Amino acid sequence: MHVRRAAGIAVIVLAAAGFSVTASGRQPPAETPIPFSAAGIAVIVLAAAGFSVTASGRQPPAETPIPFSHRLHAGENQIPCLYCHANARRSSVAGIPSVQRCMGCHKITAATKPEIQKLKEYWDRKEPIRWPKGTWMPDFVFFEHWPHVRAEIGCQACHGPVEAMDHMPTTQALTMDFCVACHRQRKVSIDCAICHR
Repeated sequence: MHVRRAAGIAVIVLAAAGFSVTASGRQPPAETPIPFSAAGIAVIVLAAAGFSVTASGRQPPAETPIPFSHRLHAGENQIPCLYCHANARRSSVAGIPSVQRCMGCHKITAATKPEIQKLKEYWDRKEPIRWPKGTWMPDFVFFEHWPHVRAEIGCQACHGPVEAMDHMPTTQALTMDFCVACHRQRKVSIDCAICHR
């Protein structure tokens, strides 16, 4: 499998670089123009390598170790986002609540349900839950939650109606266009160094 993928990548890169062989094994005439685009090569190579990210910069939702519903917690039970994602007040990442934070409620609330029993097993083993990563940003993007929280921008502005979601696919495309439009609307800096350091 890996050999076929590597061979496929090599063929795509060579073709994009201008090397082309026809089915007969002969090269086309030298005057045949072959378009070359570094961005195109990158997209083709990443796709051939099996790298898949949606336009929002988020990979499709992965299966979680314990089913979790934001609709139930943030919607029906009206638990504020910052109760569980407390790091968002002071950090670049919102963070995932610790098993201790979850057990603070679930020692009593719904304690006999099978999924809460799974949570309790993590608690008993003193083991953190390995939740899948929710949002991905390229390395050249620098984003911090805390200035947005202090500006009282609701989580829904970027993450959509979280309180109505069982799973957390991004409903907004977290692209540069989306962020710049929001900054312009709120009349805050759009200086490149704000997000690109």
